[in-house]
Amino acid sequence: MSATTAPVPGAAERLWRGFSENRGAVVGLAVMLVLIVVAVLADVVAPHSPIEQFRQNFLTPPSWQDGGTSQFLLGTDDVGRDILARLIYGARLSLVIGLSVVVLSLSLGTVLGLIAAFAGGTVDVAIMRFMDILLVFPSLLLAIVIVAILGPSLSNAMIAVAVVTLPNYTRLVRASALSELSRDYVTATRSAGASTMRLMFDTVLPNCAAPLIVQASLGFSSAILDAAALGFLGLGAQPPTPEWGTMLAGALQYYQRAWWVLTFPGVAILVTVLAFNLFGDGLRDALDPKLKR
Repeated sequence: MSATTAPVPGAAERLWRGFSENRGAVVGLAVMLVLIVVAVLADVVAPHSPIEQFRQNFLTPPSWQDGGTSQFLLGTDDVGRDILARLIYGARLSLVIGLSVVVLSLSLGTVLGLIAAFAGGTVDVAIMRFMDILLVFPSLLLAIVIVAILGPSLSNAMIAVAVVTLPNYTRLVRASALSELSRDYVTATRSAGASTMRLMFDTVLPNCAAPLIVQASLGFSSAILDAAALGFLGLGAQPPTPEWGTMLAGALQYYQRAWWVLTFPGVAILVTVLAFNLFGDGLRDALDPKLKR
């Protein structure tokens, strides 16, 4: 009788098995999926328009509190806008902000990191010293300066956050590329006559993907938090845009008599950032078994 052998799990199955061992990461993934579904279906899920004003319902409390109504489950703000609708549309905006910032900073950081690793010498020193200069300043302060120069708007806030997070990707790509350049497969590919562009993007970059994916997932939450901070300071999205940081800024003066106006946007930011951080931690452990606790 021939011995039967168990099937070898594929890469995706091994990745999911390692990821699912972290319960917090699974919870974070579930919250992320809910946020994505809510953001995509905001036009269907939201009970009202996020900018529609109900002038007979200024600062209406949540439905379970005295004075509340089932028409506004989470209450209304100081001009009668439905908080639940604004939170739902704010989820869409936050995901767009996070995705835009990560794509911009990851793309530019990848190119700069590869150029620094392959060029070496003066080019490497110039790129890395510029990244060091960006890292000298506190991230939020640097973002405020950039937005102050460009002008307060959501698009400028995303550019500012992308610039602030750029050194993280550049340094990570450079370090990963330098560790790969000394390997035999790179030497063999170069000896076969491969061009520098092919070495960069076809040979070395795919082997640097794992740490970049983890950094991108963690950078997503940082982008959402920094954009919310700029919105809170009046430098990001401008009213009546339903952005969570802007909602917090407009609710400060009502925190004593209308707690719901301030609480729900803050909880939304907290839950979203925590979900992405948990997901990033689980992805890091799954992609690099040496980091497992």
